[in-house]
Formats: sequence, C-alpha cells, structure tokens
Amino acid sequence: MGTVLLVIHLLVCIFLVAVILLQRSTGGALDGLGGGSGASNFLTARGTGNFLTRTTAVLAVMLFVTCISLSLYYKGIQRQSGSILESTPVQTEQVPTAPVAPEAPVAEK
Repeated sequence: MGTVLLVIHLLVCIFLVAVILLQRSTGGALDGLGGGSGASNFLTARGTGNFLTRTTAVLAVMLFVTCISLSLYYKGIQRQSGSILESTPVQTEQVPTAPVAPEAPVAEK
C-alpha cells in the first residue's frame, strides 16, 4: 500500500511541475512547447488559462491528499524506539586461538 501511494505521489509531483511550467509566464517557461503559440494551438487564450488553472488546482489537491495519506500510513507502522545499534542482535564470535608451535623433541643424553 505504501509503495502504491508513493508512486502516485511522485507522479502527481511530476505532473504538477509540468503543468506549472506550461503556464504562460514572463520567462516563457515551456509555453512554446507545442509550436509557435504553445498550448494555445488547441484552445483559446482564455480556455488555456482556465484549463491549466483547473488542472493545477486538481493536482495540488491530489498532492495534499497523497502527502497526508503517506504520513498517516507511515505513522501507523509500529517502529521500535531506541537506536538501531541497540536493536541488532549481538553475536558473540569465538576468537580463534593462535596455533601453538609444536614442541621440539627432547634429545636424550
């Protein structure tokens, strides 16, 4: 569930940025994407403004809804309190002992 919400959230973010950049601005932005007059090729200037404004508003609402949904979803997941280092199991490794040198044979007299 969390992965689906996260993917939807990322797609809404990408579309919201694209729609904002398509709006007419003084810098041009992506207004000229579709050719000479940009998005106004298929709509009038007023229709384009209304369409992009409504689309931006819908995407902004969807962004807030996904943000709140993600925060509520991850709030519901039980998390252990404390440090990660404290929760890891401690493994007692046996340190190998150094090999003992073989004893030299005792020479008899």
